[in-house]
Amino acid sequence: MIWPDPDRAAQLWRAHHDDLAALTARDRLRSLKPRRGCDFASNDYLALSGSARLRDAMADALARGVPAGSGGSRLLRGNDPEHEALEAEAAAWAGSESALFLSSGYAANVALLATLPQRGDLIIHDELIHASMHEGLRLSRAMAIAVPHNDADAFADAAAHWRAKGGRAKGGHAKGGHANGEHGRIWLAFETLYSMDGDRAPLADLVAIAERHDAIMLIDEAHATGVFGRGGRGLVADLAQPLDGRPDTIVLRTCGKALGAEGALICAPAVVRDFLINRGRPFIFSTAPSPVMAATVREAIRICADEPERRARLAALVAEAGRTLAPLGATVTGTQILPLILGEDARAMRLAGALQVAGFDVRGIRPPTVPQGTARLRISLTLNSRPEDLRALAEALTCALEGEPL
Repeated sequence: MIWPDPDRAAQLWRAHHDDLAALTARDRLRSLKPRRGCDFASNDYLALSGSARLRDAMADALARGVPAGSGGSRLLRGNDPEHEALEAEAAAWAGSESALFLSSGYAANVALLATLPQRGDLIIHDELIHASMHEGLRLSRAMAIAVPHNDADAFADAAAHWRAKGGRAKGGHAKGGHANGEHGRIWLAFETLYSMDGDRAPLADLVAIAERHDAIMLIDEAHATGVFGRGGRGLVADLAQPLDGRPDTIVLRTCGKALGAEGALICAPAVVRDFLINRGRPFIFSTAPSPVMAATVREAIRICADEPERRARLAALVAEAGRTLAPLGATVTGTQILPLILGEDARAMRLAGALQVAGFDVRGIRPPTVPQGTARLRISLTLNSRPEDLRALAEALTCALEGEPL
């Protein structure tokens, strides 16, 4: 159809066109690109997404008559036995009292932060938490305070200062809150492994702060699940006393990164699961995840337990990357994520483009995903790449940095 008034059609979307033009001028316009080249960009850390075991698990589920789609929300007819089987198995694997399966880590983080903290509570969060957590904060009834990245003392100071002032947060919605004049609850929200910097949270210190201030921890293990911890349960499982199963701990484990599938698991006390089912709008009003995907995630969890050699191979690749890429300016993090901070948006995208032309899928990351002035290459290590691929990447990166043709 041809719109009869072209000027009117242009006017309808002028603000959006202007915004896209401004992004282009700042080298920040995003576009979708097909998968090409050697994988140094994905979060498929254990190379499970294309593994034979996951393919077979999906095929087996379909052969057993498991439906491809759920057909509705889980509070209607969308609750499938595969969802409940996954949640039971995930809780046993993690060591938590219960688990709840949602369609994505984004939806899960929004549900947690928008639903659980109440009016009169305080959420203290790391300034570099994921965008999904920020969206949950925007919808929350509770007051929120950001503290400098990975600064445990700042968490402690914020909690102590709030308690000293009476432990109450002003504002918020009329609904919810604490009855009978009770003091508000402190919530600590953080990731264990940050996706753009590759660094780890001071987990033991944050646990001690939570204990000191009777706080509840909302812990995002998205990038540590499958890669670290006993049985691939994440960094929370590496502490002397694992955190799962504690009444003050909620752990989010995504299924679309190292587990190679889709969705997210909230591992938490049973009361949290019940509360989210009854009050969590992202859960209540969303079509349930595919039952076939639930069966696939179950197999991914079993692979984490059955094949520790995958984590060992990835750890060896991480060590090799530290030796190979550190001389080129990459930050050695001891994890599968190595940032090479370049500063300027245009330079980051130019170098990423040169590496892609050379056959390496490395992506440039710009604000607002990362702070202003810290545009970077995010080098992600996965078992989709071999040590010789890593060495070839280093050679290509050396040429790109020196301005030589690749």
